[in-house]
Amino acid sequence: MTKFLDKVEVANCKAFHDYFILERLECGIALIGSEVKSVRRGGVNLRHAYAQFRNTELFILGLSISQYKESGATGHEMQRPRKLLAHKHELIKLRSKVEEKGLTIIPLRLYISKGRIKVEIGLCKGKREYDKRETIKRRDQDRDERRQTY
Repeated sequence: MTKFLDKVEVANCKAFHDYFILERLECGIALIGSEVKSVRRGGVNLRHAYAQFRNTELFILGLSISQYKESGATGHEMQRPRKLLAHKHELIKLRSKVEEKGLTIIPLRLYISKGRIKVEIGLCKGKREYDKRETIKRRDQDRDERRQTY
């Protein structure tokens, strides 16, 4: 018998480095059985993932969920588009901001809440190179201050 993790949480650390997070939204995700089992084992990678509208629906692209070995020939594709589940009014609001301001939607975290797999997406604006350096400098200063207090 295989052991599943109760609290799976995968964060997209690269997103926090490359983007300013303006808004956050929790969405469900439509998965098939072997994908759910693989996610519960922690076989998911958010690094190159992003969300995009197709007609009125929001899909996550580039999300890599590894194969579940016990599924055999009936497994799943590792990087297929997966539908994100949110209320219609939230999607309309999000779409208007993406089209109007040229922002992008990036998945920030994937986790299990009350037995359901959720994705936290962020409405993001890309950082420029000098912004990234400023963030690194500020983080180092905060770390030095914490060390001095101890």
